[in-house]
Amino acid sequence: MIRSAAALLIGCGTLCQADGAATSWQLIELSGTAFSASATLTIGEDGQITGRAPCNRYAARLLNGGTAFEVGPIMATKMACPDLVAETVFFDILAEVANSETRDGFLILHAATGAEMVFKPAE
Repeated sequence: MIRSAAALLIGCGTLCQADGAATSWQLIELSGTAFSASATLTIGEDGQITGRAPCNRYAARLLNGGTAFEVGPIMATKMACPDLVAETVFFDILAEVANSETRDGFLILHAATGAEMVFKPAE
């Protein structure tokens, strides 16, 4: 499969499966603390990020690929739930992510503020 340089800059790059299919992740930890709510992140080859935060579905654009990981404006539905505080923290950190790494099968997103999000592959 031939990919353009532009697609590599905004696509999922190494964060996609070997066949280029989207990869889904489940958040398990925020800055060293277990994340008790549920949140997912799916990275598509087209550079689109989608998922489910603790209360709402969301979408955003991955502006950089590879280890650089910059998220464009996050659009989300507007439902309330008991985990709304956890969702706000999730979105705040996701919006500040600057780079990523994969280590031992986990996706780790690092925010410019020092916050860290650790994801395991979603089932």
